[in-house]
Amino acid sequence: MTLNATPTPGSLLISPKDHTLIMIDFQSQMAFATKSIDAVNLRNNAALVAHGAKGFGVSTILTTVAEKTFSGPMFTEITEAFPGQALLDRTSMNTWEDAAVIDEVNRIGKKRLVMCGLWTSVCIVGPSLSALDQGFEVYVITDACGDISTEAHDRAVDRMVQAGVRPMTSLQYLLELQRDWARTETYEMTTGIAKKFGGAYGLGIIYAKTMFGASEGH
Repeated sequence: MTLNATPTPGSLLISPKDHTLIMIDFQSQMAFATKSIDAVNLRNNAALVAHGAKGFGVSTILTTVAEKTFSGPMFTEITEAFPGQALLDRTSMNTWEDAAVIDEVNRIGKKRLVMCGLWTSVCIVGPSLSALDQGFEVYVITDACGDISTEAHDRAVDRMVQAGVRPMTSLQYLLELQRDWARTETYEMTTGIAKKFGGAYGLGIIYAKTMFGASEGH
């Protein structure tokens, strides 16, 4: 059988309208004990995801655990991207066992979910495996997650991947939403987010634009 290639994206690639992003427990108490990634990278990666999702209009759920009594507020890098959006506070370690979160998942009604948060082995494994068990398609942004040790984070990612979760990274998430530099309506937004939160890649964009007036889409 002869294959006939076409210039169309694969069905496993994400797009702004085909998934719900769930950002889980990006809070001070969990961040203090996170050792698998340093705090600067964690905050930058979470900000990259949050601002990318907001800019592309991705359906997003923000959830915390024991915000007022123990864990503290969600990172401002995230809440600033979603001004006025309610945070769904829980008592359960497993987000999927919280009725308010599930009500919101059902209200939005998308089968594909993208998750990130703290800690990988608890707050991400729980909802990821639970959602898979109920027939959802789950992606996890692994460098916007963290755990008490590299071992804990890596084994959690291994466990999820073995169960069928698809791993990706924060910059990959942003660029997959853009996917074509000829999409001029989101070009400046995407490169602007990358310049602010994208580390060395962002520096490269600043340099190219400043020195040569470069633009990927032209």
